[in-house]
Amino acid sequence: MSAFADRAVIRVEAGDGGSGAVSFRREKYVPKGGPDGGDGGKGGSVLLLVDPNKRTLLDFQAEKMFRAIKGGQGSGQTSTGKDGKDLVIRVPPGTSVRDAESGELLADLVEPGLLWTAAQGGKGGRGNERFKSPTNQAPRRADPGIPGEKKTLALELKLVADAGLVGFPNAGKSTLLAAVSSARPKIADYPFTTLRPVLGVVSLGDERVFVLEDIPGLIEGASLGKGLGHEFLRHVERTRILVFVIDVQSEDPARDLSTLEHELRDWSPELLEKPRLVVLSKADLLPPGEAEERARPLGALAISAATGHGLAAFRDLVGAMLDAERRTEAT
Repeated sequence: MSAFADRAVIRVEAGDGGSGAVSFRREKYVPKGGPDGGDGGKGGSVLLLVDPNKRTLLDFQAEKMFRAIKGGQGSGQTSTGKDGKDLVIRVPPGTSVRDAESGELLADLVEPGLLWTAAQGGKGGRGNERFKSPTNQAPRRADPGIPGEKKTLALELKLVADAGLVGFPNAGKSTLLAAVSSARPKIADYPFTTLRPVLGVVSLGDERVFVLEDIPGLIEGASLGKGLGHEFLRHVERTRILVFVIDVQSEDPARDLSTLEHELRDWSPELLEKPRLVVLSKADLLPPGEAEERARPLGALAISAATGHGLAAFRDLVGAMLDAERRTEAT
């Protein structure tokens, strides 16, 4: 499994503008030609491009300095210097950008293909031809180029998914994701097997799909930073709907659901405004019909990733909920 990184601090430096030129025409039989110094070229900008093929900020763990090319100097015959080439940096969807010093949110890069200017290239300086006037026929003045912007940026990735699986460690989230999608998360019978978010694409047929996210298990106190709480709770914020996954063998499924809701509410009250589905996992571990009995008071769906019980209904329910959300968003 590839490494995952969801935070990085980088330095971006746009190119300085090129200097304007001081030059005079050199024409045969014209010993004192007029000014013909050209302007400097524009410095290259640093741009962030949202690339759907990128999934982590791992590239920025090794490379932290990004410089665009400066503009070329102007020259005679009013020739403008060459513009510096822009530097394009590819980031995954869901990358938020803050000023590393002030913490100010500068951009929230979600939509694939979006291009955002992180540092603007400097404008080229004016050549001496620009300063010619009736009272100054031979100006020897030219401007230096304007410096490009320089910033230190804090990047933070919040994965973009249609539905997020929320539950305690070892509740069966990873097994469920593996059963309904092509994702292959690490699965074992001990807590905190999942140490990073995992995305899987679930097919609904007729070329319809949705993206399901397995979020590392929460524990009581996660909103206060216990366990892996602060590291992964923020990934829930991007999902359209929440899927609470509770072990059917829990001593008190209702209490487990209440605890999960409490942790989400403490992190961000808006999370509980999202549509939700509650599932009781590992239904195969109880006698036939008993899982459904335990699920009924919670309005939950009993499923078994091991046997496939309830998985078709799970896919259909999530698909219908997402369709309803998209209709709401479109109005």
